[in-house]
Amino acid sequence: QVQLVEFGGGLVQPGGSLRLSCAASGSSFSVFSRSPMAWYRQAPGKQRELVADISSGGSTNYADSVKGRFTISKDNAKNTMYLQMSSLKPEDTAAYYCSQSVFGNNYWGKGTLVTVSS
Repeated sequence: QVQLVEFGGGLVQPGGSLRLSCAASGSSFSVFSRSPMAWYRQAPGKQRELVADISSGGSTNYADSVKGRFTISKDNAKNTMYLQMSSLKPEDTAAYYCSQSVFGNNYWGKGTLVTVSS
């Protein structure tokens, strides 16, 4: 059973940076490295939205609202995915979730809260 755990959320001032991590367990190195992954976020009162995704080959895709500010990456040796966030804005405030697609099944973490406020 795949389990995903997010780390790194917190309170940051506008213009600041945070790095989120998503640690995966329950799958082998080869499965992790071949599985597409993504970061989603959900702000209070809003629907969950895709922030960024990364394919098994390392191709990345970003929501227009975060392009140029966020970077998604994976370390297959550590079974970990990252989201480097910079130039944070109050509108980035949300619970951030990681997701992994393994053999057609989608797995989710429980989320980590990011609050951007002065």
